[in-house]
Amino acid sequence: MRTTLKWLGVLTTISMMIVLIGGALVTNTGSSLGCGRQWPLCNGKIFPDPLTLQSLIEWLHRFCTGIASFLVFVLAFWSWFAIGHKKETKFLAIVSIVFLLLQAYLGAAAVVWGSSSVVMALHFGISLISFASVLMLTLLIFEWDQKFDAGKLILEKSMKWHTIGVTVYSYIVVYSGALVRHMNASLVCRDFPLCVNDSPALPANIYEWVQMGHRTAAFLFFVWIAYIAYKAVKNYKNQRVIYWGWIIAFILVCLQAASGAMLIFTRLNLEVTLLHAFFISCLFGLLCYLNLVVGRAKQFVHGRNNLPQAKIQVQ
Repeated sequence: MRTTLKWLGVLTTISMMIVLIGGALVTNTGSSLGCGRQWPLCNGKIFPDPLTLQSLIEWLHRFCTGIASFLVFVLAFWSWFAIGHKKETKFLAIVSIVFLLLQAYLGAAAVVWGSSSVVMALHFGISLISFASVLMLTLLIFEWDQKFDAGKLILEKSMKWHTIGVTVYSYIVVYSGALVRHMNASLVCRDFPLCVNDSPALPANIYEWVQMGHRTAAFLFFVWIAYIAYKAVKNYKNQRVIYWGWIIAFILVCLQAASGAMLIFTRLNLEVTLLHAFFISCLFGLLCYLNLVVGRAKQFVHGRNNLPQAKIQVQ
């Protein structure tokens, strides 16, 4: 029974990732109205007719979302009864369903009634929360919280607040990036890292402000994760979930930054765009998992000299 639940968790996590990438594909190929202003039907029919690339992409996204929604409901209810004794399970099950329904409503509403860029920028972020909750449910099913002795961790209080803070901040960065895309401001700045490298100046219009605001927020996000990873490598070598977790987070944020820059250089190459969405999805999921781990920590101390590793060094 537990083996089946594990496979269900893996399948549901993969399906939610496909939905996330599919949403990015819809947005970046201009396929959001590929089925007209009708939902759930496509131009009044079950299957796209006439069949165009845009209608096929939109229809496939809806189809995958339907399958993922069914899997999320099954996983949430099954997890509730199978591993409901774990304190995070019921909360994650509720969050996965609520945010799944919310992102489906926003997507349908945008098709039927239309929506502003400010509202549509929330769509990817809401889907991201649903994906992260499904991912963490799956990790709980696989008992990763026990494999890394999360309940025995001893952390600095500053590490706790850095983990929570950078996760919340990552959501702001994600929203700003989605806003750039939905406002069609992706290529308003032709260069990188400045809007125009050979003529530094303040942004001249709202589109440049949104673009450069996102770049600034992303840069601060990169620096913040780099600093936390430095602390983890320096002070947590004997607490591997923190040590390796933040090393992987730093690798992912580097890939995210590189793909973001490549979007400008390649003029929104579709493969690079989808990789950009994939990296931030993985990174956000990892950050949420690290929050779960921090929430299980046995003790929080002031200063690195009170950490177990530091004590060993003194001896």
